[in-house]
Amino acid sequence: MPATGTADHVRIGPQPGPQERALACPADILIFGGQAGGGKSFSLLLEALRHSANPQWTATIFRRTYPQIKNPGGLWDTSQEVYGRIPGAVPMEGLPPRWTFPSGFKFPFSHMQHEKHRLDWKGSQVGYLAFDQLEEFLASQFWYLVGRNRSTTGIRPYVRATCNPVPDDDEVGGWLHDLVRWWIDQESGYPIPERDGVIRYFNRIGDDLVWSDRPQDLPKPEFAKSLTFIRSRLEDNPALMEKDPGYESNLEALPLVDRERLRGGNWKVRPSAGKVFNRAWFPIVSAAPAQARRVRYWDKAATEGGGAFSAGARIAYQAGIFYIEDVVRGQWSAGHRDQVIQQKAEADGRGVEIWVEQEPGAGGKESAQASVKQLAGYTVRADRVTGDKVTRAKPMSAQAEAGNVVLVRGEWNEPFLKESHAFPDSKFKDQVDAAAGAFNKLALTSRSSGKGATVTV
Repeated sequence: MPATGTADHVRIGPQPGPQERALACPADILIFGGQAGGGKSFSLLLEALRHSANPQWTATIFRRTYPQIKNPGGLWDTSQEVYGRIPGAVPMEGLPPRWTFPSGFKFPFSHMQHEKHRLDWKGSQVGYLAFDQLEEFLASQFWYLVGRNRSTTGIRPYVRATCNPVPDDDEVGGWLHDLVRWWIDQESGYPIPERDGVIRYFNRIGDDLVWSDRPQDLPKPEFAKSLTFIRSRLEDNPALMEKDPGYESNLEALPLVDRERLRGGNWKVRPSAGKVFNRAWFPIVSAAPAQARRVRYWDKAATEGGGAFSAGARIAYQAGIFYIEDVVRGQWSAGHRDQVIQQKAEADGRGVEIWVEQEPGAGGKESAQASVKQLAGYTVRADRVTGDKVTRAKPMSAQAEAGNVVLVRGEWNEPFLKESHAFPDSKFKDQVDAAAGAFNKLALTSRSSGKGATVTV
């Protein structure tokens, strides 16, 4: 983002390429998406300056949650780099945080965490409507706000949004994939170069969008809305590449699926067999080092002979290598399961930390706390998990692909490898969940202290 001029006169403009084309786009709705680091958020902030000399002009920019706005390096911090160079532009903390410009124009940073929050905008008029990371919003939220995209200033209202790729079966953002499907090669998952920035037109007929290359060919041409998609690439943001030359390496270090989306810009890749974990990534060794930090993590179930498995994984960590030493699983009754947990604690010894997954709700808390009491005298704690199993497995996936996760030879190796390779498409995910839990506890405290912190209950 070039910025030139004196202290009294600052010129801020887009970088050549997609960012410049996004700022020049005449479409009613523009989706600027693809790879991470392409300067997408900057384009939304720059766009807000177009009519900032008009105090009657209305605008807002959305992230799904408030922390996403104010997190370090997030949207609010980025706005300081843009608007902080403008004489007379004043940041205003509060709910929502906003910038006020010399003309009196105000630009609030809003969030819409829950679907019902879209109704907070009932009756509003928003001339410039911006969404950062649109794939995190529900279709109902987006289209309701599009209905509030109006203006009485004489300036045509419009919508701008950024996004990263999302597959069409994603529970939250799958609708966005469908919206830009024409611009994406459905075989490869990559944007079609010849269609990049091509404007199309649509009507909504019932619940369906009817598309055409020309507004006059639509069933209701008088109600035609225009939309286009412009591809974002890291290579088109030399300002970031120069400022943070290590950013590309960070993207290359991501697990395969995230790397294909955020670095490759692939809209079709999804977690599937062999992509989160591949059995070829796990070397098998005879033993782990005797001097190492060790964690046993339990993913509990309580249906004898059926349903989910209970699983417990022990991992040792030393010098950057994670050794999966033992994985035990079974479809045990609650009583039998607790006996196995007790026996494994005795066999592992008191030097092995024990973590027990705590499922949401009162029942999950009671079950986890019962295990903590049962293992009194050992280093044990309940783990209140957040996020889905795939998300929790991603850190171990990245290290496994890099060759930093190995298996210690044992009869459990083959069942573990089969489940890992099939994850998350397989019916059972308990061994992976237990191993990922142990890995995350070791990795987190190893980073924070160098050796890891021990907690005793």
